[in-house]
Amino acid sequence: MTQTQPVTTEVPGDLRMAKRLWPFLLASTVSLIPFTVFGMYLVPIADTAGGSVAEIGGLRGLGGLAALAVGVLLAPLMDRAPRELVAAGGLALLGVSAALGAVGNVFALAAFCLLIGASTSILAPSIGAAAADRFRSPAAAGRAATLVSATTSAMAMLAAPVLAGPGLVWGWRGNLLAASAISLVLSAAFFWRGRGRKAPSTSKERVSYLATYRELARIPGALPLLAVAMLRTAAFMGYLAYLAAFYDEKFDLAPGWFALVWSLSGASFFLGNLFAGRYLATARPWIAPERLLVVGISVALVAVSAFYFSPTLPLTLLLTAVMGASHATVAACVTTLLVHRSGDLRGSALSVNAAGMSLGTFAGAAVGGLGLGLGGYPGTAITFAAITLVAVVCAVRVQGRKIAG
Repeated sequence: MTQTQPVTTEVPGDLRMAKRLWPFLLASTVSLIPFTVFGMYLVPIADTAGGSVAEIGGLRGLGGLAALAVGVLLAPLMDRAPRELVAAGGLALLGVSAALGAVGNVFALAAFCLLIGASTSILAPSIGAAAADRFRSPAAAGRAATLVSATTSAMAMLAAPVLAGPGLVWGWRGNLLAASAISLVLSAAFFWRGRGRKAPSTSKERVSYLATYRELARIPGALPLLAVAMLRTAAFMGYLAYLAAFYDEKFDLAPGWFALVWSLSGASFFLGNLFAGRYLATARPWIAPERLLVVGISVALVAVSAFYFSPTLPLTLLLTAVMGASHATVAACVTTLLVHRSGDLRGSALSVNAAGMSLGTFAGAAVGGLGLGLGGYPGTAITFAAITLVAVVCAVRVQGRKIAG
């Protein structure tokens, strides 16, 4: 950790934190641009590559596999180098991948998807851990990490409209090349900033690769926490994968109107993550993070169980907002608890967490599709409710494994 930080229990306001953490917040927003461009312009990209939308769109699965593999393989190494240098490597990889995507042929797009997944699995945990390292008190460190994740969720909601304007001027290739240039400039800045800094814990030099995983497993509640993160991601991302189809089938909602539903979901997730993270950073929260985790995932269980059986559009929209807010609250609790409990291993813990969520993203869509095929939307409801129920059980185990202080 940075040695010049004053020892204090004060948690600065979000604006003060943002001023201190702006390089990490900027990096978190840039990390989402390439895949957002890929999704926005999938039809012209597929035309350029000479493939169908389904074929080219399916390449995104390579990103999830790469994120999982790289996240797991590099997790024990995340705390053995200065955070800024790790982030610089992730940003450099991001810049190279965006430039490859601008080439536009099938092979370049496949490499683009693979490298985007790999780069985000390096960048996300490194900037989250680096932001947390800027503060000595556990409450402030946890808030810093959740502020980074809240910024990422905000960018996920705003990226499409923000990129639409420049795209009219220079097209999807221009957007990717701009993302590449910004990423490479940021990479150079992070590299310059990280030169000469020490690793978060020099003791990790004496700990073997596998021993790091054993240390992670010994962190109180770490395994059920990681399970909650993976399972809740599977349920939520699987639910989002079929959200447009559900609204179209049940309420005949046109794509233009559904964009408002998507914005509602994104806004509720962002606000839930922002305010939950801020609440958890208070000196003595009325509801402890472990208990709020159980409450949040329980609300998500009720919401997903009722969503597919909702009889009216207003109630369904309300449940959509509740789903976003409850899952965001759970995400903030997981990040906060991992940062609080992991100490100098927080980079490794966040890396494993990111890899597990990547696995959950693709597993959720696959399992949800199986439920839909076997039992229609009631089958989907049962599938996602079952996954969330297991997450509730894991959350209860986390509550039973509190640590002192």
